[in-house]
Amino acid sequence: MSTSLESRASAYAALGEPSRLAIIDLLAHADLAPGELATRLDLPTNLIAHHLHVLHAAGLITRRRSEGDARRSYISRTEACNRLLGISPRPRPPQVAFVCSQNSARSQLAEFYWRTVSDIPVVSAGTHPAQRVHPRAITVALRHGLDLATAAPKLAADVLTGDELLIAVCDRAYEDLHSSLHWSIPDPAAADTRQAFDTAYDDITSRVDHLAASLEGEPS
Repeated sequence: MSTSLESRASAYAALGEPSRLAIIDLLAHADLAPGELATRLDLPTNLIAHHLHVLHAAGLITRRRSEGDARRSYISRTEACNRLLGISPRPRPPQVAFVCSQNSARSQLAEFYWRTVSDIPVVSAGTHPAQRVHPRAITVALRHGLDLATAAPKLAADVLTGDELLIAVCDRAYEDLHSSLHWSIPDPAAADTRQAFDTAYDDITSRVDHLAASLEGEPS
């Protein structure tokens, strides 16, 4: 049997338990902490831990420590999981908003890339905006045909209306705002290298593609 078939069989076996499938469904568009999964599914934390261990062993999820509250970790679906299960549809919102702490890199990249794949209006903002967009964010955007030269950080309270689909693309913003969706994307400015910004860009654009493809139908 090929490795691919073995991997798929392992994944399907892991998903054969209803609670584990429910966990994967909850992670379709957002990264969540184990405690959040336990609350939403009304399951004890030790049972959630067991299910997460099985899903991780099957290559369906990853775990990353929060950059905000270091006591937390966030669970994400893997690309292999997304390919296996396809796209879960969501109602089309009137607007999308990407928020991070400084609005200097991740949320700006998400906003500008969103415009290339969707006609749904989009904004970005920060909970504690920086003075300028990070130069490496501008550079990585240019390499992919996006022009952030005139972009400027904005305060979330000044641009959010409450009607948008709000996506926090960093842990600190999520823990401040408890937004609709959370993408636990590491801050590339912490490493301040080309590789860190390239990795962040790839993560952001993959998630944007997945979300945009799921938002179909008439505006709600």
